Amino acid sequence: MTRNDTPVTQVALIGLFVTALVTAQLTASKLLLFELPVSLPVTGAALVLPGAALAYAVTFFASDCYAELYGRRDAQVMVNVGFVMNLVLLALVYSTVRAPIAPFSGVGQDAFATVLLSAGNIVAGSLLAYVVSQNWDVIAFHAIRDRTGASHLWLRNIGSTATSQIIDTVIFVTVAFWAAPVLLGVGQPRTPAQLLALIVGQYLLKLAIAVGDTPFVYAVVAAARSRGLGAPAPAAD
Repeated sequence: MTRNDTPVTQVALIGLFVTALVTAQLTASKLLLFELPVSLPVTGAALVLPGAALAYAVTFFASDCYAELYGRRDAQVMVNVGFVMNLVLLALVYSTVRAPIAPFSGVGQDAFATVLLSAGNIVAGSLLAYVVSQNWDVIAFHAIRDRTGASHLWLRNIGSTATSQIIDTVIFVTVAFWAAPVLLGVGQPRTPAQLLALIVGQYLLKLAIAVGDTPFVYAVVAAARSRGLGAPAPAAD
């Protein structure tokens, strides 16, 4: 790491990661529906997925760029500090929701709580999915990098994200929409068919984003290294 690196690339990637992570936490409770031009097995003619999927996919882009430039240890520190910041976010949101509201507030108490205070099942699913999948993403990224050296950045970007996203999707959907409702009595558990549709729909979108963001990963890494920022590229095999 160079002296000029910290205020530029490193902070920008951490900022992007945290911003996307916070956005994902705040948008997780809304379900999105994307119409498809063709009907697919399991999902049919539409993809149904939590609103967090869009922002959460950006966190993997940021963490892969960070892992490539700064190494496994620094990437895992960022991921695990991000987990703690998620808890801080939830505590701040909860305390704000529970604070007394002014009678002339432009937003009512119920509406404010409904939008910002995610249900317990969503919180449980998102936190568990985050800590497992993000740490796996860093591990998988560097496992592939150890075997490819300087070559095939596209492979470690897509490979690590593809595997970590399926872990994230399965854990989040299963916990949030089945395990937590059954164990905590929060809402009604979804049927196996509904769970499978949510898993497939969410994963297809995340996989498409992982493939689509690969040129941007190359661009960020190349721009940083052209300025002598980040760790040097490993020697080619």
